[in-house]
Parts: sequence; C-alpha cells; structure tokens
Amino acid sequence: MASTATSPSFQKPNSVMVKGFKISTQKLPILKADPIEEMTKELGITPPEMIFGDNFVAIEHEQGQWGIGFNAFDALDRVDKTGTSMLKVAYSKEWQKSREKTHEGIKEVVKPFDWSYTTDYTGTLKPGSRPFVATTKPIPIELLKRPDPILFFDDVILYEDELADNGITMLSCKIRVMPSRLLLLARFFMRLDNVIFRLRDTRVYVDFEEMEIIREYQSRESEYEAIRVAWPGELTSFQTLATTRDDVPAVMRDPNRLSEILPLVERRLERVSLNE
Repeated sequence: MASTATSPSFQKPNSVMVKGFKISTQKLPILKADPIEEMTKELGITPPEMIFGDNFVAIEHEQGQWGIGFNAFDALDRVDKTGTSMLKVAYSKEWQKSREKTHEGIKEVVKPFDWSYTTDYTGTLKPGSRPFVATTKPIPIELLKRPDPILFFDDVILYEDELADNGITMLSCKIRVMPSRLLLLARFFMRLDNVIFRLRDTRVYVDFEEMEIIREYQSRESEYEAIRVAWPGELTSFQTLATTRDDVPAVMRDPNRLSEILPLVERRLERVSLNE
C-alpha cells in the first residue's frame, strides 16, 4: 500500500498497536529525480511539484487480515488522465509548458490530464481484506468529541502543487488514535484563484471494541466568486486576488473554514465489520 518507489531502509515508520490494530505512518523528504521519473512513467502523468512518494498512513488488523492505507501513487492514479475534466482556464497552456520545461530531462511528452490533480481517492485496501459495503450508519461524532487521551497523532502530506502560482492543490492525511477508537481524515484541497474551490474528504473511523470500520466520503465544490461573496466582512478590503499564496486572505487558505460553507456535491457512507 506504499508507493512504488523504494523506501529508505534506515528509517522505520512510526507505529502504535492498539487492541490488535496496528497504525503506521511514514514521513520522508520529497522524491528525487530518479524516483520521480519512474513514477511519471508508471502513472502516465507528471507528478505534482512536491511529491512525497515514500509517505503513507496505514491501518491494519493482523488477526482479521484487514487493512487500509493511503499513499501518493495510488491517489494520483485516480487523477483523470484523459484530459476530459481539465479546468479550462487561460493559463492552462502556460502551466502545461512549465511542466514540460520542468521535466524536460524525462523523455516523455506531457500528455493532457487534469493538472489540478483532483482525486477521489478513498484509500487502498490490503489484498484479501473484507470489502466495504454501503450503509446509512454515520460516524459517531459525539464519541469523537470525548476528551479521551490521544495515544498517537500524525499529519502526513502526500503531495502538493502551487499550480504555477495560481493557487494550490494538496492531499494530506491526519490520524488521531484514542484507546477505544481512531479517526483518519484524508483531505484533498484545491484552490484555483479566481476560478474554483474543491474539497474532497475521506474519513475512516475504527471502533476497536466493536471491530467496526466506517468510511465516509464527501465532495464539496464552489466557484471562487461565490465564496468571496459569502464572506464579505472578512474580504471587504480584498479587491483583486493576487497570484501569490501570501496575498490570498487566510480564510481562503483554510480548508477547515471552507468546509463549513462549500456546498456538498456528493456523500457516501460505507462500513465493514470484522466480527461478522
């Protein structure tokens, strides 16, 4: 469930074992030229500017032979490679040219694809794992609000790109482990200045006592102008969106705040029980 690039053997992943569940994370530097070239050939698209191909988050139950992991390669493999969902904006051709120049050492022509790196990735199941099935049972938010001790926490970036200084796109994973449960949030966030906001969240909830896993996927999206109008008080003095991230109002760089107002486009709930 990790990337196809060879992970350095000198550093072991961070991990914790709780009631038969092993939770592991790994954070290493961005990939170097050779692994990037290999990934480009395998994916069929050019990776983002900052690709953390050796990073991952994994949850495994060894006795139940069940596991799920999150890594950059599998997430990018879900990006549209046909070009049909490419954002049609004025600077898309300029971005394409910049990518060709950046990776001119790779003797592959940059083919049309969704250069915002939008993905609907919800994780990679370990081979042989019980599959998720659709459910209406939600993640128990009230249980997660309890002041339980945090046994393990990590925040792992999988990839990031500033879209030729026209915004940002990023995929990251946060995981919080308590004595009786855990919550993982894999979040794709994309802001294309003056064009669109896009948020895709995958939450994986594990109840250690009930041996139950619930996965929720939410997709939220809105045109940029609609969000600017929604927060007139905070953006009154903001007239024209500049091209650098530092000039973008903080509220437009905060996925947590944006998630409160971006319209819900899609929501899916799934579960798997390791007791059944």
